[in-house]
Amino acid sequence: MDNCDFGLDSWFEDHARNLCGSAYRLARVIAVDRERFVVHDGHSEIFAVLVRKFVQATESPADFPVVGDWVCIEHHEEDEFTSINAVLPRKTLLRRKMAGTEIEFQMLAANIDTAFIAQSCHLDFNIRRLERYLVMVNQDRIEPVLLLTKTDLVSPEALAKVITKIRKAGIDHKVIELSNVTEDGIDLVREMLIPGKTCCLLGSSGAGKTTLMNHIAKTGFKTKTVSVSGEGRHTTVRRRLMMLANGAMLIDMPGVRELGVMSGREGIDERFSDIVSLGQRCRFSDCGHSNEPGCEIIKALGNKELDQDHYNNYLKIKKESEAYEKAYAEKLKKSRGSRRAVPSKTKHKKRY
Repeated sequence: MDNCDFGLDSWFEDHARNLCGSAYRLARVIAVDRERFVVHDGHSEIFAVLVRKFVQATESPADFPVVGDWVCIEHHEEDEFTSINAVLPRKTLLRRKMAGTEIEFQMLAANIDTAFIAQSCHLDFNIRRLERYLVMVNQDRIEPVLLLTKTDLVSPEALAKVITKIRKAGIDHKVIELSNVTEDGIDLVREMLIPGKTCCLLGSSGAGKTTLMNHIAKTGFKTKTVSVSGEGRHTTVRRRLMMLANGAMLIDMPGVRELGVMSGREGIDERFSDIVSLGQRCRFSDCGHSNEPGCEIIKALGNKELDQDHYNNYLKIKKESEAYEKAYAEKLKKSRGSRRAVPSKTKHKKRY
């Protein structure tokens, strides 16, 4: 193999020439284990660490390497270790708000082409959660594909109702009906795994992602038995990029229990484009969509053209995003202020 097999193209090569130079090699991050990184340089897997200079220059968690990143590495033979000296710009970046009240975001993966969003159509299906996944994926222009898993546990009528809910919410992305038991739909997933492209599996714990990974990659990942109700259990504990036999790459993600929305106005507008489009047709450009005359959103809600729950979820996610964006901007402002004060103290100590 070489790096082209891992998705390297001329766009990354141009950036590598500016950042890496001739002293460093180019590699792709395939796993992250605390402070150690597993990278592949096209020949072999290598453990690598971040150099101190890189860490000190980092202002945000977004600057640290994640699975899917391209990095510049250097092997130090005397000390027998490999260092990561730079991270190449990303085409796409998958991230979410940290769980809880912390004002920070969690990096999930980089340079993803397609995101498979798995939801059980038995117990796990939740249209509002699906909309949150789509906001996260649409924010960075990643192509979403919806996987409705465990179709063997529901009747054809119940499955049809789930798909109707999806379409009524204005979601027109590709949907694959999938069963890991009967293997229906698995070949359709395989067809979307294109050589040189990177895909990832997203979804709640127990949605069947790891079992699907076993079918596709023949990796033999551990899975846990389902409960009596048919509900799955959490298995995957870390993200890892796998090279498949046909040359495609697939990342299995740990199940996400809390899907907080960070700043994602582009993703919100993309996911709720039907509501945005209605708002643009209101009589007044600054319409608050409450009791103004000529409001197209109020009209659509009144005649059931627009689903009330769908609209409420839009308002909730938009409010979350705006609040997070404001809080994060304040945090960065304080952080930069404290950083500017550090150098003078450091120099003062060195004189004595």
